[in-house]
Amino acid sequence: MNQQYLTRSIPLKNTLNFRRVFKYFLITLFCFFSSLSARADNGVMMQYFHWYLPSDGTLWSQVEQEAQNLSDAGITALWLPPAYKGAAGGFDVGYGVYDMYDLGEFNQKGSVRTKYGTKSQYLSAINQAHNKGIQIYGDVVFNHRGGADATESVTAVRVAGNNRDHEFGGDVQIDAWTRFDFSARGNTHSSFKWRWYHFDGVDWAQNLSENNIFKFRGTGKSWDWEVDTENGNYDYLMFADLDLGHPDVVQELKDWGEWYLAQTQVDGFRLDAIKHIKYDFFNDWLDHVRTATGKSLFTVGEFWSYDKEKLHNYIAKTGGRMSLFDAPLHLNFHQASAGGGHYDMRAILDNTLMKEQPSLAVTLVDNHDTQPCQALQSPVQDWFKPMAYAFILLRQEGYPNIFYADYYGANYTTSDNGCNNSSITINSHKTSINQLLDARKKYAYGTQIDYLDHWDIIGWTRLGDATHTNAMAVIMSDGPGGSKWMNVSRTNKTFVDVTGNRSDQVISNNDGWAEFPVNAGSYSVWVEQTTNSQNVAVTFSCSNGYTTWGQNVYVVGNINELGNWNTANAVKLDPTSYPTWTNSINLPQNTAIEWKCIKKQGTNIEWQNGANNTYTTPSTGTGSTSSGF
Repeated sequence: MNQQYLTRSIPLKNTLNFRRVFKYFLITLFCFFSSLSARADNGVMMQYFHWYLPSDGTLWSQVEQEAQNLSDAGITALWLPPAYKGAAGGFDVGYGVYDMYDLGEFNQKGSVRTKYGTKSQYLSAINQAHNKGIQIYGDVVFNHRGGADATESVTAVRVAGNNRDHEFGGDVQIDAWTRFDFSARGNTHSSFKWRWYHFDGVDWAQNLSENNIFKFRGTGKSWDWEVDTENGNYDYLMFADLDLGHPDVVQELKDWGEWYLAQTQVDGFRLDAIKHIKYDFFNDWLDHVRTATGKSLFTVGEFWSYDKEKLHNYIAKTGGRMSLFDAPLHLNFHQASAGGGHYDMRAILDNTLMKEQPSLAVTLVDNHDTQPCQALQSPVQDWFKPMAYAFILLRQEGYPNIFYADYYGANYTTSDNGCNNSSITINSHKTSINQLLDARKKYAYGTQIDYLDHWDIIGWTRLGDATHTNAMAVIMSDGPGGSKWMNVSRTNKTFVDVTGNRSDQVISNNDGWAEFPVNAGSYSVWVEQTTNSQNVAVTFSCSNGYTTWGQNVYVVGNINELGNWNTANAVKLDPTSYPTWTNSINLPQNTAIEWKCIKKQGTNIEWQNGANNTYTTPSTGTGSTSSGF
């Protein structure tokens, strides 16, 4: 391998410019459809592990056994832990990466399997999840390598931990753990061998028996940029830090990406420690693997910062190619739970991606880094967790992620991060989460009206859509019990609390509003009850629906299913035979209705001329009615 950096002069020809523009167009479409498909039909992802899982090699088998149950509950994607061999072999959580080509296939680092199982079990688990309609996101750790096979002598300089741009002590020769030969695997899958010049620095000098941050000297050697500005330059995190400006490294990671996707058929990625990796690296890498595979590959990055401006900056620098975990939202949940009823619930969305970048926000309550005894420990307290999950699962913004330990519970003993042999229990909230997942599948659709306007009691309503016609009202309080008037756009309808926290009923008034109660320090999910009458599918057609760019045709009418003449709740038709627009809508049987075609673009409404159209739905079968502009 060539340790010198390569540069090329490429003529700017019109054909190359066209190819670049076309490639960028395709990538943009990939990103758009990736984000769209991840949220299709109210998708929910689950982080299917926690840090302190037993090192018994059974997780992949558990995925296979649980796939049907998870699918039935409403889980549509699983984020699985790093599947490759770590420095600690079968005990490594996966973030101390040794060999990314060893998915539990070779006897390296004291075991064939990883902490979670063998390669064959991993592939079988993915296949079973796919059979049950669940996507799989692989965890990708590119920042560092650990557990090298041998040391190499490298010229380096010490840098300050709190300012990695500050060098001190002069150059020194160190024996660095940077030689990776993979003797057990040999050249199977890849002949690439890691050497010192593929890295920027390490934190241990073997010959000096010294733990410090050492930055390498040599051609092209410096901390990568642009990275997070914490500690001056936060390129270095741990182990042997990859030089992501080195062309050999960049090509090897692209090659691995294509190999991994071909081997596993995963549907996307969770990218680890992206704040420590030069911001433009993943632009190139994601564009490459998406183009090479023709897959949209939903991707979420871990840029763990509570500074929303840093998250916005990263999204801008990466052109929206990936979603980000909404760390500020987690912090709000943590602080609310620790507030003992004194948190201002009006601020629950402040400074969050859920509020400011909802299409790229992966929302979460806790994860493996925030659980007790981890470096970023900031767990959401038990009493508040169901409310936090109601917040991410029943609102329209964001792509919700459920934490394994919150679902199944966890028990472990550790001395990590000063825990001093502490015994930790994380309680299972599976029952309440399953209730919320069921409500998400059935009722979390359509227009959302917010009532985040009280320091204790907040709520919102969802008004449904053409195929999910029941309205829903969600209310919660971190303090005293009470109630809130909210608009459900349903007249004289009965609502019940599907969580069981309240046993009474609520009936909406003639204006479509109702007063929904909630217990102290609790939440309720009030759902409209359907009558015993059956629905029938009625096809609506609006002819002569000529539209301008961004304008669409809708139908609106005098019943709930058609928006009660509220154009904000009108049902969109499809231009199947443009300029004729059609759609099939489920309506109550034997019901006389009035309706009209409208053209809508934002708040601009163009109504069909003349009197209202009238139609009576059939008692059985299907029906149709048509009109036009």
